[in-house]
Amino acid sequence: MTNPAQSGIVIAGAGIGGLTAALALHARGLAATVLESAPEIRPLGVGINIQPVAVAELIGLGLGDALAATGIATREHRYLNHKGATLWSEPRGAAAGHPAPQYSIHRGELQTLLLDAVCERLGADAIRTGAEVRGFDQGGDRVSVQIHMPTGGATAIEADALIGADGLHSAVRARLHPDEPPVRTTAVRMWRGLAELPEFLDGRTMIIAADDRANRIVAYPCSRRHAERGTFLLNWVCLAAVPGAAASSHVGAGRLGDLLPHFADWEFDWLDIRATLGASPRILHYPMVDRDPLASWGEHLVTLLGDAAHPMYPIGANGASQAILDSVVLATELAASSGPSGLSGADDTAAALRRYEAARRPATTAIVHANRRMDRSERALADRLGGDVSGELRTITRDYRAAVEGA
Repeated sequence: MTNPAQSGIVIAGAGIGGLTAALALHARGLAATVLESAPEIRPLGVGINIQPVAVAELIGLGLGDALAATGIATREHRYLNHKGATLWSEPRGAAAGHPAPQYSIHRGELQTLLLDAVCERLGADAIRTGAEVRGFDQGGDRVSVQIHMPTGGATAIEADALIGADGLHSAVRARLHPDEPPVRTTAVRMWRGLAELPEFLDGRTMIIAADDRANRIVAYPCSRRHAERGTFLLNWVCLAAVPGAAASSHVGAGRLGDLLPHFADWEFDWLDIRATLGASPRILHYPMVDRDPLASWGEHLVTLLGDAAHPMYPIGANGASQAILDSVVLATELAASSGPSGLSGADDTAAALRRYEAARRPATTAIVHANRRMDRSERALADRLGGDVSGELRTITRDYRAAVEGA
């Protein structure tokens, strides 16, 4: 191992949470270095939603125009049965009275937007690719962050603080909580893809459709650039229970042939479901997983953020939003314990990290449980979709909003 280099706040992971944290820290006068294990940061993934409260924070970081030029301001959620009939609908974002919109956006485009902002404001050398954080050691007033390089070499960075934003399979979390149970897997499998269509409702509506077997499809346009060309880049997610499927927590390539049998009898008079799924150049296959919430996140000069801290079911579209909120609270607390020249000292830094955890851990724990309840409630409704379930849908979504917005 080489002699340790010096750094300030080190963030493991250049995902949405890690990049937002770097921007939020910089906005408050604190420098950060982001370590990313991938040799190159490319715009991967499919569509995600950013809730209004998180959009407001990104606007506060000066990203409002870039978001508006990239994402779709979602206007409505529309609940459907497997024949395409509307069961209930509700306004979203600005249409629901929020001061900021709800954005549907391609995850890779959001990551690129954040990456460009980090490079512009912090400098390109603030992000180091091909640097996989494997662990850390703490002693006194510094953290020694252990890094594996793609050439097989090892090095270390001496940091004032380490933020583990390295996702579901976080190495930082594993070092902090070595005896934690494994990821919680379920029988539900998800297939995701993107399809370019000539039309899709008003271009600003998300559909959540289900059948009497609790198979579900969520779909929404997610690209402003496509809309300006007169087309719709539709993000779709199909969920179906696959009893007996091998437990896994890893993303892989999906096959249309595995997906279609679950939706063979779906018929919308305004959308060809099977043709839409088949029009996707690439299908991803995900298990639906989360982790039981931790009783504590970090220790001394190390903490967690985003999926590394609180992986949750993708029910309610809150994962990325909560990572953004984590980032802003983290930066605010660290700035409150800093002086004109940066972090004041190890004790103050550690105290700031504990305040951040005290603010965010109960909130995200509540959302992890709310997402589980929402999933159970939606599946339990399946055998009653032939009747009027508008009242039940209204109650499910109202209770979910109350849990999330009150967290």
